Amino acid sequence: MLKRLGQELDNTNAMVLFKNANFPTPFPSELEYSCSARGCWNIVHTGFLMPEAHEIYVCAAGCLRGVVLTAAEMQASERFSTIEIREENVLEGNMEELLINGVSDILEQLPYKPKAVQIFTSCIHHFIGCDLKLCYQILRKNYPAIDFTDCYMNPIMRKSGLTPDQIMRKQLYSLLHKRSQNNKKINIIGNNIATRKNSELYKLAESAGYEVTEIHDCKNYQDYQDMASASANICYHATAKPAGEMLFEKLNQKLLYLPLNYSYGEIQHYLAIYANYLNIIPPDWSEQIALCENKITQVRNLIGETPIAIDSSATMRPLGLAKFLLEHKFNIFRIYADSFSQEEKQDFYWLQENYPDLQLFAISQIKMRMLPRKSNIKTIAIGQKAAYFLNTPYFINTVENGGFWGFSGIIGMLELLEDAFITEKNTKKLVQIKGLGCGTV
Repeated sequence: MLKRLGQELDNTNAMVLFKNANFPTPFPSELEYSCSARGCWNIVHTGFLMPEAHEIYVCAAGCLRGVVLTAAEMQASERFSTIEIREENVLEGNMEELLINGVSDILEQLPYKPKAVQIFTSCIHHFIGCDLKLCYQILRKNYPAIDFTDCYMNPIMRKSGLTPDQIMRKQLYSLLHKRSQNNKKINIIGNNIATRKNSELYKLAESAGYEVTEIHDCKNYQDYQDMASASANICYHATAKPAGEMLFEKLNQKLLYLPLNYSYGEIQHYLAIYANYLNIIPPDWSEQIALCENKITQVRNLIGETPIAIDSSATMRPLGLAKFLLEHKFNIFRIYADSFSQEEKQDFYWLQENYPDLQLFAISQIKMRMLPRKSNIKTIAIGQKAAYFLNTPYFINTVENGGFWGFSGIIGMLELLEDAFITEKNTKKLVQIKGLGCGTV
């Protein structure tokens, strides 16, 4: 980024007060900056959640660099292959031949035969009209013992239709084969981070005699296929809803969308829906609410007026978390986010009305590369990106809410907030680790 010498860089277009912010996109879409905090998962990490599957990327060399490094960092290179697209492939029009022969050559040379293959095509295939349907037909005919699914590394999909993240979470379950349903089996789908076993989602199901499975529990491809026998799928990540809708159409598995939130009333509402499906009477949650309130008092007494910043990589509902903490007298002074989901609309306008001077900073706006990264006083960050931008060692090192949900999730997040205040972390070292919690070193 070019910077005029002798001129102070202001934060115009990179920061706005809530009273002046627009929903759902408070910042203009311009040249973007990629924050150096790397804990968020990408399509390589998510794809590897499918056990005994092999990933094959069919892309230009420049595009392959990042995904190759991701697989290497995960120490999973044996489950990963690439096919390089060169200029002559585009000019000669042999993209279908390249894909079919390349995948076939990889499969013939692998020391093992994968149960499934995820083929990641790129934007060039769509620009030139590559017949991907034909490619998959031939591969499935030639290798009937292998399940193939189409995946995509396509940046042109980021701002129209389903995003690459939504598509990857959907395709992760696309290879489940229809089978007889077990009315006492439920899946939790769509999460990169496994749901905590102490969640009410597990406890309520177990009290009703149900088995709950998440893809993280699957040790092999057979375990993965057993997910097809569930009668319903729980989804609490908005990005994963297309996966639940696909499984309803394909396998007739009921979708229970129970979105993550930090409101006692909403949590009870969704647990009542869940209990109704389980055919049990909803429990009285007053004890759990009391536990939350006790923990809030304990943590607030510890950290006092210490400023807290929240970023959208830490939780799917940053505005909901901000509202919850502000209602309980925590000193939230800043939120980092580029845009918000429709589920955050009410929280956005609540913050705008009640905390109009709350700061909202962009994450991807190009000025974020150059704006000062410092805090003159002790500051807590909820999320890696907030920690990076504030250069604070006091932060919650988590992504996607860390697997927390419900009342137990609120207590878990408060415990992390407590630890963040007490324990200094090596911010520079930790935020460089890609795919937090996926097995990277």
